[in-house]
Amino acid sequence: MFFLSNYFFTIGLSAQQADAKVDTLSASKDIGDVASSFFKKNKTAAEKIKPRGPAILPSFGYNPSFGFVVGAKLAGGKQLGDASNTAYSTVGLEAIITSKGIITLQAIHNVFTPGNQLNWQGNWQLSRFGILDYGIGTGAAKINSGGLIIDEFPVQDADSAFPLRYYYIRLNEKVYKKIGPHLYAGGGVSINIYTSIKDEKLATVLSTPHQRYSVANGFNPTKYSANGFLLSLQYNSREHPNRSYGGFYADFNLRFNQRWMGSTKNAAQFQYDIRKYWSLSKLNPEHVLAIWHWATYNLSGTVPYLDMPSTGSDTYKRSGRGYTIGRFKGPSFAYAETEYRFPISKNKLISGVCFFNMQSASNTVNKNLFSAFDLAGGTGLRILFNKQTRTTLCIDYSK
Repeated sequence: MFFLSNYFFTIGLSAQQADAKVDTLSASKDIGDVASSFFKKNKTAAEKIKPRGPAILPSFGYNPSFGFVVGAKLAGGKQLGDASNTAYSTVGLEAIITSKGIITLQAIHNVFTPGNQLNWQGNWQLSRFGILDYGIGTGAAKINSGGLIIDEFPVQDADSAFPLRYYYIRLNEKVYKKIGPHLYAGGGVSINIYTSIKDEKLATVLSTPHQRYSVANGFNPTKYSANGFLLSLQYNSREHPNRSYGGFYADFNLRFNQRWMGSTKNAAQFQYDIRKYWSLSKLNPEHVLAIWHWATYNLSGTVPYLDMPSTGSDTYKRSGRGYTIGRFKGPSFAYAETEYRFPISKNKLISGVCFFNMQSASNTVNKNLFSAFDLAGGTGLRILFNKQTRTTLCIDYSK
């Protein structure tokens, strides 16, 4: 494992302040602008900033968690109120199929009514999914599961690797009411259903971490649910919901899994998501230093194995770059990341990032949260997909 912490902070803190400010939207080019340039004359400045309809683009690539990925992404957004007091609303739809047999349909929305009086946040997902499980907790040596795996999860490579396949339904929906400047209160529901769970290594071993945990805590190892309601408090001063150039975001939630809502067990968790952004240049506000801290603490009860907070279990599956999804998990889990973002091309079509992260998880025996950490760092490229929504195509290398 290598770390980029020194390199990361040196670049991030060396960006210079400037007094001039430019119209970054009209000066930017996204993939749509590049495609249009092949078929029509150059646009005027007014045409460049005119809002577009939803943009759709094929997606393909390789991810160690999924194998080779093929699919399509649709991203759209709209200003539902005056831009001076209403955040930009976004919606995203995605469908993918992978060489490891994973199929996922996902819809995510973040909608602000005029004056930000109401904010609707939702994440709906239907998947045939799979992960390579390494048990509970952090601090053990990083396991190499065999390098580039294209079409299967390895079953025989390492004694500590346990492939799990399952079907997954998620329905998370929250609504917030504005109660003060940048301050919102609300609640919602979190429905998470896991069915047809298959421990692929059970044919060759007597037990797996998933089976032992499920049996010990009264869960059926082949199916279970974690359904509950949320009480939420949020502070949001970001100037844009995607790739913000400045501001602060903090979202605090109490989650109560309840049997009367279909949950297999009752449980209570405290969850939060905190993000801070600093623009390091007035001339090029895309020079950004960003810090992210995301955590879940188990307060009472027991959650199912696959619903424990883990690497990549955040809404956008962005946590834990450098590790596969589900690599670390625990009843309580904490993640921290810092990232420096910088433009590469003058028209902002291509930009770059450097990042460093750490994660910690408790286990059910003798390890508390923050007693051990696992670290990673890396770098990547961003290609501007839609400049109004600031969505990008991401290429990361991390280790």
